[in-house]
Amino acid sequence: MNRRERVAENLNRALHSLLDTDSSAYVLGEDIADPYGGAFKVTKGLSERHPERVITTPLSEAGITGVGAGLALAGNRPVVEMMFADFAALAFDQLLNFASKSVSMYGRRIPMSMVVRCPTGGNRGYGPTHSQSIQKHFIGIPELSLYETTPFHDNHDVFTAMLSREQPCVLFEDKVLYTRTLFSDGIVDDLFRYEWTGGDEPTAHVRPVDDADPDWVVIAPGGLSERVIGAMRSLLLEEELNCELLVPSRLYPFDLAALLPVLSRTSRLCVIEDGTSDGTWGEMLAQQAHTLLWKRLSRPVLVLSAEPSIIPTAAHLEREVVLQSETIHRAIAEATR
Repeated sequence: MNRRERVAENLNRALHSLLDTDSSAYVLGEDIADPYGGAFKVTKGLSERHPERVITTPLSEAGITGVGAGLALAGNRPVVEMMFADFAALAFDQLLNFASKSVSMYGRRIPMSMVVRCPTGGNRGYGPTHSQSIQKHFIGIPELSLYETTPFHDNHDVFTAMLSREQPCVLFEDKVLYTRTLFSDGIVDDLFRYEWTGGDEPTAHVRPVDDADPDWVVIAPGGLSERVIGAMRSLLLEEELNCELLVPSRLYPFDLAALLPVLSRTSRLCVIEDGTSDGTWGEMLAQQAHTLLWKRLSRPVLVLSAEPSIIPTAAHLEREVVLQSETIHRAIAEATR
């Protein structure tokens, strides 16, 4: 039996395919060349195969992103790696004031096909400056699209979608998810299956084998999939609460209307995110949901976020800050009562 592909391996295969098939594609980042192959080995083997287009750079996130934007402005399709998403804060000016604005500020639309990859998230004991989920800080920038890896989406398709938008994209990649295997053939486990729904860039729809209408529909990005599914399992077995999960690939711009066929089957909606609250993706979706589903909802949209704290290095303290399956279970069970 063939071993299922891990998410990091799937990303690596997607990058190999991009470089193999597109002579305008570049990969830039710190320590990405072989034999090291990147901090999480996602770029392993790329420099050996394409040494002229896989470029190890100095430690300057602003510089790397600026070079990537310059390559994109000249008609190339670069992929830029941040070693940790936290350091994308150093590249914020390049994304806000150069890359995203270059799409439209020259009097005509300029294709700016580039991707900035950002390993993100906690639960690895990396501490306050290497564990953050900073997605909310990039939401709302015109011509900047945000994506997140999931255990459902093939990253070859995700890269194709991002580069086809002809605008800068940021791809958030949960570090724990790197080690997990991709789901396939519509099977999650003995209790849950998944299918596809919603638009040109489909969303994974996870539902119990029993096809009853859900008590809750949960929307969460890919890095939270495992923890949400764990909570869905315990809620089903211990509380007899039937939950369904929607996992999109693209986080922003986000059109909740495309998911109405699923959302209209419940009166309770929960949005879950890994970052801290206030000015977030979850709150953006809650606002859309209240507009679209106000007459159907039996309660306000439940938004779950990380605790408003730095992320500790000690594992037992980190678990108290970053959302866990049991935290999600408890919040949904209490909101049902």
